[in-house]
Amino acid sequence: MSHLNQSVSHLAGVGAQTLSRLEKLGIRVIQDLIFHLPIRYEDRTRIYPIGRLSPGMTVLICGKVEFIDILPRARKSLMCRISDNTGFINLKFFHFSANQHNALKPGTLISCFAEVRQGFAGLEMIHPDYRIITNSDAEVIQACLTPVYPLTEGLSQTILRKVVKQALSFWNNEPALLIDWIPPSTLKKYAYPSLSEAIKTLHAPDDSVSVVALQNGSVSALKRLAFEELLAHHLSLQISRNKVKAWQSPVFNAARSKEIAEQFLQTLPFKLTGAQQRVIAEIEADCGLEHPMMRLVQGDVGSGKTIVSAYAALLALVAGYQVAVMAPTELLAEQHSRSFSNWFKGFQTKIVFLTGQLKGNARKAVLQDLADGSAGIVVGTHALFQDSVKFHRLGLVIIDEQHRFGVHQRMALREKGQQGKTRPHQLVMTATPIPRTLAMLQYSDLDISIIDELPPGRKPIVTSVIPADRRSEVIDRIGGWVAKKRQVYWVCTLIEESEVLQCEAAEKTVGYLMSALPKIRISLLHGRMKSKDKDIVMQAFKNHQIDLLVATTVIEVGVDVPNAGLMVIENPERLGLSQLHQLRGRVGRGDNDSYCLLMYQSPLSDTARQRLGILRDSNDGFIIAEKDLELRGPGDVMGTRQTGAIHFKIADLARDADLLDNIQQTSKHIIIHSPEAIQPLCDRWLGGFSDYAEV
Repeated sequence: MSHLNQSVSHLAGVGAQTLSRLEKLGIRVIQDLIFHLPIRYEDRTRIYPIGRLSPGMTVLICGKVEFIDILPRARKSLMCRISDNTGFINLKFFHFSANQHNALKPGTLISCFAEVRQGFAGLEMIHPDYRIITNSDAEVIQACLTPVYPLTEGLSQTILRKVVKQALSFWNNEPALLIDWIPPSTLKKYAYPSLSEAIKTLHAPDDSVSVVALQNGSVSALKRLAFEELLAHHLSLQISRNKVKAWQSPVFNAARSKEIAEQFLQTLPFKLTGAQQRVIAEIEADCGLEHPMMRLVQGDVGSGKTIVSAYAALLALVAGYQVAVMAPTELLAEQHSRSFSNWFKGFQTKIVFLTGQLKGNARKAVLQDLADGSAGIVVGTHALFQDSVKFHRLGLVIIDEQHRFGVHQRMALREKGQQGKTRPHQLVMTATPIPRTLAMLQYSDLDISIIDELPPGRKPIVTSVIPADRRSEVIDRIGGWVAKKRQVYWVCTLIEESEVLQCEAAEKTVGYLMSALPKIRISLLHGRMKSKDKDIVMQAFKNHQIDLLVATTVIEVGVDVPNAGLMVIENPERLGLSQLHQLRGRVGRGDNDSYCLLMYQSPLSDTARQRLGILRDSNDGFIIAEKDLELRGPGDVMGTRQTGAIHFKIADLARDADLLDNIQQTSKHIIIHSPEAIQPLCDRWLGGFSDYAEV
């Protein structure tokens, strides 16, 4: 066995506790440590004169302690002033020990590393990383930039740096063990360094590499490894795409369905847009083949994706197969169930509804209908993939807002329709427009259709950004709006993930608005309400028995009330742009003008101001998603940080977008000329995540 494939438990200082913490970071063998690359760097290669410091600098300084004092406030703190021959700076410690107080005696020479801030009594460092210098010849400065590695709870930089150093020395003894799988012609073409050169540069950059260049991604060592990581993800998805094509699937004959399909379209209360017709033609072509459709339909809020999925369901029904429609929330599943029931009213098919709330005999009846084939369509939440759910002949799986499901949930539903060598077709929908860069990578195993046209008559939503101290004006505006017989959403957001806190905030807001607007009918909707109660509130709002609906972000997807044309979103600076765009899409669903007021807490940071400005100036979800990716990263844009979202060790999609076109070419070259490189590359960068690539 190669040293690099040995367990990290062979390294000095790695006991059972450290071993389990390293495993949380995906580090099991010594090679994993070599590819556990720094997320940033600290420059301890030179000492800065104290007199030349300014706020915001993160630097290494050296000085003598002038005096030390414990400040007797409510929370005691230790304050120590140090100086060199150019100036002085204060060091502050809010957590300290008696030993620390005794060790930092006046006259002691110390080195400190931290960010410089402006304090009440001049410049200061809070909790600096410091060292007492007892020997005038002691090494204070480092020979290269200091790496800062991704950590997990209980693991320190000191421990991680020690074990990485050991792993690198193991590798230095056997450099040939780490094979460079990128073709030499590719390295030459893009002027990339070898694998060993790139790794050594990133773990210990010498003085020719600056912190700025490492952070903005312009260092060729960083580009080369980001390229290899993105290539591994792309190859994984390409291989899984080929695996899917090896399966068989039911054939839905569009020509045989033509008459029924035309009849179905004529019964709809609206005409399909050109974009919807184009996507339907793509779905018909996919379902007419003998291997499974794997298609992602993306379209902005209100572009009409659901009717396109209903048309696909019709093709399956005519061919004698069942359809499963899975939505992430009960509210959205209920809306889909109502829509499908209305659209299929004149057709002889039974539609059932299944969520975790359905119990007893009602549940048994639904399960029986699915098992014996008497139900043609089932609409539901993640309850659809439970073991007790058996299908008679599942031919099509439709997943809405698929990134909100965990990977294992999606796999389980797909496998329900698996019989022998046959799998159901899969249609995935999202109203979160996916930036091109993300689609090229995260969804390169799917065919992508875009509904890039809104139904006629849709007017753009007028968006305004206003501070919370103008709340009284907003309340006056709501009064005038309701007087015109129109309805309003008021959305409460909190930075905490806690649903309980969100509900409490929403309840307080309801109380406040009821006293400010006593003549207006106000109600509350939040995620902790029972499904039945949520349904009652939404139906009352739809029937205009409620004027103002105060809600948490539970209304983000699927709720459709054309008469509600005004939305107030509190604390919008706490949400991502794509999520705000989704929320805003609840208005603008009728023929009248619609407005969205983003009511922020002052003061706004420059980034928050820029983000809200993007939303104010654009109604195009794709532009908004691209900007969101630049500002926040892929996990956040997709509304998830769960398993199955892309987790990069070194690549950054916003920074490295320019590499993606080259990756597609290199991927083709490797698949044709070096197929033996595919598995080692995927193992090196994806580890266990490659199992999920087929979903």
